[in-house]
Amino acid sequence: MKLISSRDNPYFKTLRKLADSPRQRRMAGKTLLDGWHLVDAYRQAIGEPETLILSQSAADGHLAAGDAAAVVLSDGLFAELSPVKTPTGVLAVIPFPVPVAERTPEFCLLLEDVQDPGNLGSLLRSAAAAGCDTAYLSTNCADPWSPKALRAGMGAHFVLALRERAGLAQIAAAFPGLVVATSLTGDRSLYELDLTGAVAFVVGNEGAGISEALQAVASQRVRIPMPGAVESLNAAAATAICLFERVRQIQSK
Repeated sequence: MKLISSRDNPYFKTLRKLADSPRQRRMAGKTLLDGWHLVDAYRQAIGEPETLILSQSAADGHLAAGDAAAVVLSDGLFAELSPVKTPTGVLAVIPFPVPVAERTPEFCLLLEDVQDPGNLGSLLRSAAAAGCDTAYLSTNCADPWSPKALRAGMGAHFVLALRERAGLAQIAAAFPGLVVATSLTGDRSLYELDLTGAVAFVVGNEGAGISEALQAVASQRVRIPMPGAVESLNAAAATAICLFERVRQIQSK
């Protein structure tokens, strides 16, 4: 068990880069998980993390025989890495999971320029819970491996195939099933569609929505009926409704 208490320590500097910089995470092919829930989700889906990082105050009583690769940081240094105001006491270094070989998806999300990492993580969490197999992310999406996106995803990153920097229009045009885009002026209600086959749901930018280019290749533009006195739903809520309408139809067959 190694105790680090100096900001000048080379390994601590490496951890700071992983915590703070999307570019450094991409170059290293690694990221940091925060909290035992994400660490356990990673263990169940993939295996042991590369390294456990514990705060000094949390280290006692938490090291099991399998945690020999743990590094302990002084509480002050750990707080500098922690993405939350009240540190959990545990971080883990993991390599980006390697997606399985490319295959034709049956149920997927096409995420276009989703900017907020919390929204992105929530979308991935809903997709994983609904049984999606793949999420395609456009080049201008937020970093899915940021601490905020990982916390919001609650383990979704480890069970979905994430395809980053994807050409969504080309993927949509080649998709063998329905490509569904939601719109306030959609031609049909979501609930009129048969969603029991292969389906790809398109999710647009929080402010601009779905681009015209991507709407043009969608096979269905649908609206979600909203009898209440609000104009629209946010992207995460609308997407969850779409995803679980497919779940409902599949389970009703």
